[in-house]
Amino acid sequence: MSLKAGIVGLPNVGKSTLFNAITKKHILAANYPFATIDPNVGVVTVPDSRLEFLENLYVPKNTVPTTFEFTDIAGLVAGASKGEGLGNQFLSHIREVDAIVEVVRCFQDDNIIHVSGEIDPIRDIEIINVELVLSDLEIVESRIEKIAKKASTTKEKDAVLEYNTLVKCREALVKNIPIRKLDFDEDEVLVLKNFSFITAKPIIYVANVSENDVVNGENEYVKKVREYVSQENCGVIVMCAKMESELSEMEESEKKLFLNELGISYSGLDKLIFATYDLLGLQTFFTVGKDECRAWTFRKGMNAKKCAGLIHSDIERGFIKAEIMKYNDLEDLKDDKKVQEAGKLYLEGKDYIMQDGDIVYFRFNV
Repeated sequence: MSLKAGIVGLPNVGKSTLFNAITKKHILAANYPFATIDPNVGVVTVPDSRLEFLENLYVPKNTVPTTFEFTDIAGLVAGASKGEGLGNQFLSHIREVDAIVEVVRCFQDDNIIHVSGEIDPIRDIEIINVELVLSDLEIVESRIEKIAKKASTTKEKDAVLEYNTLVKCREALVKNIPIRKLDFDEDEVLVLKNFSFITAKPIIYVANVSENDVVNGENEYVKKVREYVSQENCGVIVMCAKMESELSEMEESEKKLFLNELGISYSGLDKLIFATYDLLGLQTFFTVGKDECRAWTFRKGMNAKKCAGLIHSDIERGFIKAEIMKYNDLEDLKDDKKVQEAGKLYLEGKDYIMQDGDIVYFRFNV
């Protein structure tokens, strides 16, 4: 299951520095607008101590963690929906992602130019969000114009549904309300899938602060961001992109020691990955053995048969049963045979709803 989060923000807010840390790559992070012209994609592993336990227990030939894709998208400026800056190029790239990570500058540094001259995180958020709303509104109005006559004259069910759904979106967008804040039924959701609306995507905000603020506590900029986005019920992750970039160069043991000295349990990047994973309603199941221990990403609510298809379409097609162990049971007993003897190995059918941490062996026949 390939999933993407797009990192967006105004120029010089720390997007590329954050991306460097996420992927441990060194893309251009220059101190001027539009240094990042083409989207840069990096795959990160999702930290999971459960996989480490399974690896130590089974000592497999291969261990495969679950992954997540982050895309660094060129800096946005006011007027992008009308072609300013990189304009439509930016907007087309962001339509391809599953979730948005919006980086907001919450630090002072006279050596780093701000595209608007002064630090104001709320203004920055509104610049970006207005451009995203305008971009979606343009698509909605264009499509309504094309389908309105057909919906009113033919009364064709699909045309009427699409028209009514788009009118509902337009009414929100003209009030500067993102589509994600609206409620839709199943049929309306299917209509929306045809458009890849940007404001329908879930969003999380990264407040990029100085190293001192990571240690000493949140500054006034961060408090303003939290208050502002609380209206949307969105998450805020506070981190110092510069520090995270430096941490990414350290060995894991050195990194843990450094964080412990600061009294920090998880790095900002780990928190961001966890939050983005959760934002998309993602969970993890495991397959284990001497050959391979592997973590698999699935969407919450998927059944066993659909999850089998994530491994291979043949397993889904020929699905018979799923043998399920709960991770906590295996962790307690430390042996899969003891789990079975304790009556905690479960045989489930195709409609079983997979749970986070399930360890599964799929029986199938093709």
